[in-house]
Amino acid sequence: MSEPPAPGASAWSSEHEPDKHEPDEQARDGVEDSSVEDAARAALERARGVATSRGLRPGMKPRRRRARRGIEAGEGGAFDAAGRDPELLGDQLERMITDRGWKTDVAAGSVMERWPELVGPQVAQHSQPVAYEDGVLTVRAESTAWATQLRLLTSSILGRLAEEVGPETVVELRVVGPSAPSWRKGPRRSHGGRGPRDTYG
Repeated sequence: MSEPPAPGASAWSSEHEPDKHEPDEQARDGVEDSSVEDAARAALERARGVATSRGLRPGMKPRRRRARRGIEAGEGGAFDAAGRDPELLGDQLERMITDRGWKTDVAAGSVMERWPELVGPQVAQHSQPVAYEDGVLTVRAESTAWATQLRLLTSSILGRLAEEVGPETVVELRVVGPSAPSWRKGPRRSHGGRGPRDTYG
């Protein structure tokens, strides 16, 4: 026959038995954090892909801020025991864009996508943004006449862009005319000629 448990043994084991649910809760927290970060990263990559496909090269290096340690109290709500701020996905995405220096990339991509909305349908019909680098937006006009018109509207366009995407995104507007067609055929060349001229304006 088995011996009866010593007095107090049952109480001790029930009180001091490790919490079996704690690892599960930690695992769930890890999965949630990973899902939020993956979703934010995917949204960021789509925005950066639009900018890159349109020739954007902001040249900004990612910036990282020191991670907050311990338990802090934020204005929008208290942090939990792990020091995490219970923010929405949009808030986390915005913070990630700023911290890693991607804000200019996203804003410049927005200019490319929203060009008709920003400058109006008439101007957009005769011009197209083709490149962005270090705050300089290059716009190609369909004719020399429209290139001249866009240069006259530069101040107004820059003001509009500053209102919509921020004052530091586009600091200079470079207007170029239409690409001159190449009339060269075969290996023979004609020297001394006037060459192709802009016949579109």
